[in-house]
Amino acid sequence: MDVHDTTGAAVLEQLRRRPADDRRVLFTGATIVTMDPGLGVIEHGDLLVEGDTITALGPGLGAGDAVVVDATGTILTPGFVDTHRHAWETQLRRIMPDVDDLGGYVRSTLAGYATVYRPEDMYIGTRLAALTAIDSGITTLLDFSHNSRTREHSDAAIEALLHTGIRGVHASMGPHFGDWDRQWPGDLARLKDQYFSSDDQLLTLRLATLATDEVAGPALAYGPELARVAKDLGIGVSVDAVFGTSSSEAILRWARDGILNPDVTLIHSTGLAPEAWKAMGQTGTTVALAPTSDAQIGLETAIPAVDEALSVGIRPGLSIDVEVALASDMFTQMRALHAIQRMRAVNAAYGTDRQPRRITTRDVLDFATLQGAHTNGLAAVTGSLTPGKKADLLVIQAEDLNNMPLNDPIGTVVLGSDARNISAVLVNGEPLKWNGQVLDVDLSALRAEVNASRAYVLSTPPA
Repeated sequence: MDVHDTTGAAVLEQLRRRPADDRRVLFTGATIVTMDPGLGVIEHGDLLVEGDTITALGPGLGAGDAVVVDATGTILTPGFVDTHRHAWETQLRRIMPDVDDLGGYVRSTLAGYATVYRPEDMYIGTRLAALTAIDSGITTLLDFSHNSRTREHSDAAIEALLHTGIRGVHASMGPHFGDWDRQWPGDLARLKDQYFSSDDQLLTLRLATLATDEVAGPALAYGPELARVAKDLGIGVSVDAVFGTSSSEAILRWARDGILNPDVTLIHSTGLAPEAWKAMGQTGTTVALAPTSDAQIGLETAIPAVDEALSVGIRPGLSIDVEVALASDMFTQMRALHAIQRMRAVNAAYGTDRQPRRITTRDVLDFATLQGAHTNGLAAVTGSLTPGKKADLLVIQAEDLNNMPLNDPIGTVVLGSDARNISAVLVNGEPLKWNGQVLDVDLSALRAEVNASRAYVLSTPPA
């Protein structure tokens, strides 16, 4: 697999012999796609990681006492950033691949399977989602954890993220249906004190909520009360199920109430009125698109709202959403959005003398990295290969069978690559995938746990 033995076992052994906070790693000879607007693409470049931080980029960096990784024939990129995934559902992945509509998903998953989940099922599903994310190059995962039935359910979801080493955002919400302890949102203060006391750690906390009360009632719908909770705790807000007329009306109401701002992320944002988009753009609100979810589940217009976002100055992040019906990886999201938008642009100009306004591969890679980090409130930490940011990066083999020869590095990442080409993944400077394998995972044991949890959930009547 590795033409130059870029990420071989001997190099990993050298890395692991050094304490993480005293480790220096120099990647040499790579094509570096920084996604930093000021740095661009560096051909035949070197990248130095010291501890958990990127400290230098450029040609011919001195190695000193660093472990040298010959990255010739590879592309270095920032890790992908997932802005919205319901990770607890993962042992049910692809259980309904041809879901008819949102109602079908809600009835089967949120009103059915979710109601029987135990804390251990939360842990197993979330851990599997995070490990799969790492394998496919996602180094930051926002887990929209909307099945927090008890304190223990929330703890299990957070600990699953902790134990994988991913950069995680736990967005906590109470469940839509069934019995639960009604500890949310009050329990957020405990969660923050127990798990999120430092500003310099892998995990961060957000409040998760819904746009309206149509599905699960007013307690879960965003408004002044939940906005105060988030403000008092100093955390961001992720709002799901943002689509259609009712959400457009809610957005205008939030804008009037002063609770629409850059700390708020609106998820999906399909079928919104122009006035709602104008309010979002004026307030700096961020947007998380779910390209395959909108199209496959058929949310409102079923068209990812990238043009609408760009028209008001919002560069969106991208997300996976629900693995019960969708793919797990960011390559699929980038390609789906790229194809759908360009199809729409050409179709709109067909038969006229207008030039289609098409997005590019660089646009979608920007959405999947730097803009995703911005959407998650982490742009100062991750999302680009910039000196001073944390070392969340991918080593992608450019000379593999499906990628050679390397003509355009961004095009190769977006249109040519997939998880098999990612030979290494680092999060916070720590190798989590190396030589094509996710590290420190007992697959046999994991498989047994996942299958046992799945069997329990499927065999237990909804509560």
